Amino acid sequence: MSSSNPFDTATILEGIRHWVEIETPTEAPKQVNKLMSVVTEQHRDLPVTTERVAGINGCGDHLVVRSAWGQDRPGILVLSHLDTVHPMGFIERLPFKVEGDSAFGPGIYDMKGGAYIAHHAFRNLCATSDRSPLGITHIFTSDEEIGSPTSRALIEAEGRKAKYVLVTEPARDGGKIVTGRKGVGRFEIFIKGVPAHAGSRPEDGRSAIRELAHIIHALEGMNDLERGVTVNVGVVRGGTRPNVTPEEAHAEVDLRVLSNADAEEFVGKILGLTSKTEGVTVKVTGNLNRPPYEKSNSGASLYEHAKTLAGELGFDLIDTHTGGGSDGNFTAAHTATLDGLGVDGKGAHTHYEQLYVSSLEPRARLLYRLYQTLR
Repeated sequence: MSSSNPFDTATILEGIRHWVEIETPTEAPKQVNKLMSVVTEQHRDLPVTTERVAGINGCGDHLVVRSAWGQDRPGILVLSHLDTVHPMGFIERLPFKVEGDSAFGPGIYDMKGGAYIAHHAFRNLCATSDRSPLGITHIFTSDEEIGSPTSRALIEAEGRKAKYVLVTEPARDGGKIVTGRKGVGRFEIFIKGVPAHAGSRPEDGRSAIRELAHIIHALEGMNDLERGVTVNVGVVRGGTRPNVTPEEAHAEVDLRVLSNADAEEFVGKILGLTSKTEGVTVKVTGNLNRPPYEKSNSGASLYEHAKTLAGELGFDLIDTHTGGGSDGNFTAAHTATLDGLGVDGKGAHTHYEQLYVSSLEPRARLLYRLYQTLR
């Protein structure tokens, strides 16, 4: 550790490299747990208690780290996920490397860089004599990239106990912070028709695929960009052979909405889809899996505070609203939540994913100052 600067970029980057080089696809719980063990070990010498929550349903463990102080009243909750969307072996295609101001690697931007700088800031806080006014709880989860099915209850419970929630998802477009996100809904559509020989007995058949075409048309018609409503039919399957009237068809749908009112309306519309053809059944399952994160008064004042701190550190913090969901969606309705506090960069979920090295020190310092000043 460079004694002159506890936020030395090379030191931070080396720590991030170590986390990035352990690949952690959500669907590889052993790999995720390997990194969880490394992160647990890195807290050994700090004044904290660690609690490891065993993974269920094919997901990895979650880790809850609590500062030894300030746990008797509402404090700061930091949310980070260690899972990535990249499959095992992707590191061959995207090895950790630094070129100019960019450092590359699977999950480096979304969001190992952000998870690491929050840890680094906390480590430096522990090295000083003055404790933060509030207790700090840092949760590292294993399943955010698939919608947080096994960590949601933990996040909501801790979020309700906290006074502030800081989410280390990556920054947006040149370092913008996130003060609102769309709600996300996921649905599956199952259609059952009647099979027949398409050549000799077409009149006996009822095509599930044709019915799905009607349904897709209805779903696509729900898109309303002005209202911020997007409906995407992302997966379709159906039929068995070209000369058989298809008996079954299936689709998977993604819904994004800005407000809770829109969520209610469009979830209702999608679940209410029905068959237009006699003898064909349509079944729709699913729901909202992340509520909309609407900018609240408490969220806005937390942002203003962060903006002031960033100004003191010499950079301008601008806020934005994004269509992607995060674990901040689960806490924003009842606790002041600030998201996008991670590293700046680009290419989340792609083969050129990268963070900007120049963003590491200012953003680690911003987290450090938030820990020190929130009360």
